[in-house]
Amino acid sequence: MKEKIELNNRSMPTTGVIPVLNYPDVLAATKWLCAAFGFRERLIIGTHRVQLHAGFGAVVLAAGVIGHNSRTTFSVMIRVADASAHFARARDHGATIISEPTDYPYGERQYSAKDLAGYVWTFSETIADVDPASWGGVLQED
Repeated sequence: MKEKIELNNRSMPTTGVIPVLNYPDVLAATKWLCAAFGFRERLIIGTHRVQLHAGFGAVVLAAGVIGHNSRTTFSVMIRVADASAHFARARDHGATIISEPTDYPYGERQYSAKDLAGYVWTFSETIADVDPASWGGVLQED
């Protein structure tokens, strides 16, 4: 499937694959990752979520519990051109649907599913360019 993302959204990193890592203290993890690995803050969302520039890519830190050998300590977000069509394909091939395509105030239509091994994937389609300040985010230098 050839994907072409046409619309940019200030509320979403422009990279196509975005790991989402859970940390018990997102702000402390952000500070450490930026200092240790040279990442840069992109978007701060309260104390529960931070987007970081990581080289030419991005990583999202989310508030969550970390458990040894747990598949719930991370997920992967993939940007797609048409979340509804992607959802239909995944459902038809037996993906376990966690959430159906939903439009969010930050300008993304997203759905989540588990694969055959139980890993969580979120697929996100940009539907609008939304200023993060309009929904509570704080955009850093981009």
